[in-house]
Amino acid sequence: MSALPIRQVAKPWGREQLPAPFVAPPGEKIGEIWFEPPPELPSLLVKYIFTSEKLSVQVHPDDGQARAAGQGANGKEECWLVIDAEPGAALGVGFREPISAEAMRAAALDGSIEDMLVWHPVRAGDFLYIPANTVHAIGSGVSLIEVQQNADLTYRLYDYGRPRELHLDQGIAVAKGEPHDAHLRRHVPERGTLELADGRYFRLHRVDGEPDAAMRAAYDRPMLVIPRQGAVRIGGETLRPGSCGYAATISDVSFAPDGQALITHPR
Repeated sequence: MSALPIRQVAKPWGREQLPAPFVAPPGEKIGEIWFEPPPELPSLLVKYIFTSEKLSVQVHPDDGQARAAGQGANGKEECWLVIDAEPGAALGVGFREPISAEAMRAAALDGSIEDMLVWHPVRAGDFLYIPANTVHAIGSGVSLIEVQQNADLTYRLYDYGRPRELHLDQGIAVAKGEPHDAHLRRHVPERGTLELADGRYFRLHRVDGEPDAAMRAAYDRPMLVIPRQGAVRIGGETLRPGSCGYAATISDVSFAPDGQALITHPR
């Protein structure tokens, strides 16, 4: 099977009504759709995220910090492609100005850390790369695709009074109290093949129609495919939007001439 197994994750900030083709179980608020990484690519995870409330203010460690804390081999870098946003939706990423660890702790304790973040208004087509150690929060009314290192290492600094554990010591120890690099966020047009991310841990492209020779050469390796418009075929299996599939090489993938897909491979 090329299609990856799907796991729906209930979250207090999720939604009971999901955009097609996803359907939440009755009475459940689904916040994340995970595609279980294949054994051939264990380091890469793809998710859809849907919010009806703000997510916690949080931070992720890098690889070295994760290992030093005995929490696995990988930290967590991630990127977001916004696919839909309600009016007023925003993503909080980085601080307005540099802040010390002591001031960050005090702001996390009294809740003012929320207002110290830069809340970027977003719309479909906005793309942000989030390095490890970046303090961030996803706002309400956002739907996005997340590609990340496969690590579930989240340190919550502030959670709007929800009764969930915070991780102030661990989070403050790894958080960078600085603004987010403007070069790591942009708006992309609706159509066109383009590179979204060329990071330390993974590459991510959006492909319109059939990939050209240069793209085929770059992806002559194990990869994940996320159909966005139209279907793709991997081997003999057809994958449609709302799915994610594994391919040993891009040569195994047939793209719809008028379709669009995301493709990614780990470093």
